[in-house]
Amino acid sequence: MRRMSRRGFSLVAAATLAGLATTGDAVAASARRPKDGRELRGMWLASVVNRDWPSKPGLPAAQQRSELLAFLDSAVNRRLNAVVFQVRPTADALWPSPYEPWSEYLTGVQGKDPGWDPLGTAVHEAHRRGLELHAWFNPFRIANHTDPSRLVATHPARVHPDWVVPYGGKLYYNPGLPAVRRFVQDAMLDAVRRYPIDAVHWDDYFYPYPVAGQVFDDDDAFERYGGGFPDRASWRRDNIDRLVREMARRVKKARARTQFGISPFAVWRNIATDPTGSDTRAGVQTYDDLYADTRGWVKKGWIDYIVPQVYWNIGFPAADYAKLIPWWNDVVRGTGVNLYIGEALYKAGDPAQPAAWQDPAELSRHLTYAEGFREVRGHVYFSAKEVGVDKIGAMARVVADHYQKPAKPPR
Repeated sequence: MRRMSRRGFSLVAAATLAGLATTGDAVAASARRPKDGRELRGMWLASVVNRDWPSKPGLPAAQQRSELLAFLDSAVNRRLNAVVFQVRPTADALWPSPYEPWSEYLTGVQGKDPGWDPLGTAVHEAHRRGLELHAWFNPFRIANHTDPSRLVATHPARVHPDWVVPYGGKLYYNPGLPAVRRFVQDAMLDAVRRYPIDAVHWDDYFYPYPVAGQVFDDDDAFERYGGGFPDRASWRRDNIDRLVREMARRVKKARARTQFGISPFAVWRNIATDPTGSDTRAGVQTYDDLYADTRGWVKKGWIDYIVPQVYWNIGFPAADYAKLIPWWNDVVRGTGVNLYIGEALYKAGDPAQPAAWQDPAELSRHLTYAEGFREVRGHVYFSAKEVGVDKIGAMARVVADHYQKPAKPPR
């Protein structure tokens, strides 16, 4: 059988998988991305629970540094151009912050100085290699346990126990408190002022993902600050809206060229919930469950880029990659917000995943399909470990099919 060209696949896929009537309709509807030679090619470098880096806590500073530089080199070798480095995984810091303690994922002891500056080093060494460095922060997660006494004595969560909510086996700052929202912004902005980072990057955690049978106890905050809202959900969404809007303004004031991007769970709302939602049947909807109006932030132009985590294969029944890409393309059109797609590289070759993920070509097909949509300006891969290890060659296939030449990130 004759092998279809990438362009041919894009047109047919846009017509069939996105539900368009003809190839001509697909071309008109999607208008292929501009040929300006710019696209984001990123990878997430996770530090929480030592997922990617450091390989374990307590390594000597020299070994930590060597491992970090090896990841940057891996990005260069794959012709990527951006690294999204997790520098505040759990209300802590991978730089000498005056607001929060050194991360336990460095030394194994929260608050212990590792003897070097990982974020400062990452920014310098990434730029030296021609990579952008996006500093990835988690706004509200304090700890992956519920015992405040395990936090260092000077931790803000112990100094201000009224800021803390235990939920689902973890500790969180309460987004409903203005003092909390101000504090977490101040803590993150310290890094923006210290280092020429290319972007502030948030992931998908705002209010925590729902846990069956548990209640996020913000009764006191709602009673104090929730007046004038029709219900608690509207108040919670406003809390997150305020956080995003205020942070966007403050990032630009601190460092004008630093971008502000967010990487949410990819389903804003299902179409059965809202006619403007995506043709999906996801069990989580960011608007309703995380109180994160991700579509609204784009429409209002509060952020510079959005990276929906479209972590499903083409044809996945509940959340089809080929239905979410056109939906996000339409959301972003005309807003000036850059759209990058979060890709589940970690699923490639995982025997627990559907059959599609056992095919080394699945991920490359994602990029081929996305090429048919003008607003898609790049992809980010989760995560750095898999970019290097590449269990079944899925990343190598992406590079061979799509990254034959270097590219600069959009600006």
